[in-house]
Amino acid sequence: MARARDSEAPPPSAAPGPDEAESFEAALARLEALVERLEQGDLALEEALAAFEQGVALARRCAGQLGDAERRIEVLLREGGGFVARPFEPPPGEGEGDA
Repeated sequence: MARARDSEAPPPSAAPGPDEAESFEAALARLEALVERLEQGDLALEEALAAFEQGVALARRCAGQLGDAERRIEVLLREGGGFVARPFEPPPGEGEGDA
C-alpha cells in the first residue's frame, strides 16, 4: 500500500542543543525555512503553532545577535578619543522603495 505523503511532516531541522551556539546565518536560514512552510498553508493547526513559536524564538535570537553586532561596531568606531555611534547608511539605491 502507498503511504500518503501529504500528511507526513518534513524531518525536523538539526537545531542545536541549549549548550550549543548557533550562528546568525544558521538561525536565519532556519527562520526562512519555517516562514516558507507556514506560507504554504498546509500545516495542521498544532504544527503551524509549533512552527510559529519556533519562528518567534529564532527571530528574537537573530535580532539579539544583530544588536550585539551593532554594539560591537559602535565600540570599534573611535573619533576624537571617544566612541561615536554612526547610523548605518546603505549604499545609494539600496533600500529605497521597499515600502
